[in-house]
Amino acid sequence: MPTSADGSAGQRAPVAVNDNAGLAALYQERILDHYRRPRHKGVLERATGVHGAKNPLCGDEITVSVLVTDGVVSAARYTGTGCSIMQATASMLMELAHGRSRAELDALLARFDAMLASGTADDSLGELAALAGVAGFKARHKCAQLPWKALLGAMANERR
Repeated sequence: MPTSADGSAGQRAPVAVNDNAGLAALYQERILDHYRRPRHKGVLERATGVHGAKNPLCGDEITVSVLVTDGVVSAARYTGTGCSIMQATASMLMELAHGRSRAELDALLARFDAMLASGTADDSLGELAALAGVAGFKARHKCAQLPWKALLGAMANERR
């Protein structure tokens, strides 16, 4: 854990992406990496819930499948097409969802939405913090939120 000026342990302060050009470049590279080499993309055969979502304004489409065991996501995968922001968000989100309950994901979505509004990276979102720069492009917010909509919809459609 980082140490503050007074020697006490504390949390790192949030960093606005626009305040640090190096951080912005790192985040951009992370987004492109997930777009070029997506993780958790494909069909989940034993899914307990599936949900599709579309953004008719830009053409993004995604379907998320989840396997929920004892109230937590034990597997999540997605299929779909769309822009780099949507694809990277989906790739990162499927990883973040693993081992989390619906309540935890709802809380993380609130943090994600706050990050999109502020442009300040939130480390509690894992790699999704790389999307803080999307805050400056209001039209792209829906692209970043679409995978969340599909994931939470899949959990709501869960067959028990």
